[in-house]
Amino acid sequence: MQGELERALATICDEPVRIAGAGRTDAGVHAIGQVMSFRTASVLDGAKLGRGVNALLPEDIAVSALEPCGEDFHARFSATGRTYEYRLRIGPDRDPLERWAHHHPAALRLDAMAEASLALVGRADFAAFATGDGSGRGTVRTVRKAEWTREGELLRFVIEADAFLRGMVRAVVGTFLWVGRGKIGVDRFGEIVRSQDRAQAGPNAPARGLCLTGVAYDENGRARQRDDGDND
Repeated sequence: MQGELERALATICDEPVRIAGAGRTDAGVHAIGQVMSFRTASVLDGAKLGRGVNALLPEDIAVSALEPCGEDFHARFSATGRTYEYRLRIGPDRDPLERWAHHHPAALRLDAMAEASLALVGRADFAAFATGDGSGRGTVRTVRKAEWTREGELLRFVIEADAFLRGMVRAVVGTFLWVGRGKIGVDRFGEIVRSQDRAQAGPNAPARGLCLTGVAYDENGRARQRDDGDND
């Protein structure tokens, strides 16, 4: 996606353009709330830039809004929080037209998964759900919200945090699936959260069920001191 956007912007702005995204997502992960920043000497306003870029982008990528920002704004390092949603479609029949959901044919214990999600809320070392991050180094995050809801056969998991580790949400959901299937109990899920050991958690859930749905910024939008950022 980044390459496609940079090529389209370079054409419209008539100069090389490098963009910075609020979050780096794995292949197959969706993003409807992605925020990106860039610098350009172009005199075109946001509306004209947006129309021009969208005309050049493939059908599965679109810019929803474009507006000027301050010199010290950075899409990634100015962010104060991010929200992801994971969708599970349960039941024997999958929907071939549903691109944003992982089909799970067997029933799941939603009540147990919802109870287990309470163990995620708060500031903690989430190394147990990190891919490629050293345990104890830059793996502390603050999870502000972690909730499961159900709409018919669609299960939705929404998680909000100041930042995420690489693969964190997919690893969390993969471990939730153990809970939902009755492989482990709620107490064991909490033990895994506290273990800081990736080997104890479940495998990553498939990418297609995950989507970056929102990025939060404070009022001034200034870039913070750079840390590990967001890598799910």
